[in-house]
Amino acid sequence: MATGETGFDDVTFDLISVQYHSLKAGHDYGQYVRDAENAGEQEIADFFKQVMDEDAQRAHQVHEFLRRLGGTDNTAPQGTTA
Repeated sequence: MATGETGFDDVTFDLISVQYHSLKAGHDYGQYVRDAENAGEQEIADFFKQVMDEDAQRAHQVHEFLRRLGGTDNTAPQGTTA
């Protein structure tokens, strides 16, 4: 399996990246929801809530993939054991 510059295989690194960005975006969207609500734009606030929910679902799915990969050496830096 190809190993990226981090020492982790590319798929694991990619999944971790998607999970991080999904969780980070979800945190940021909370502020966007508040901004829209404060501006009296409930439809836009609802849109941001939907996007936040989608990112939460995405992060959960990544978590499940990482759990599945956890039974292999795919989640450990090369040269170490999981």
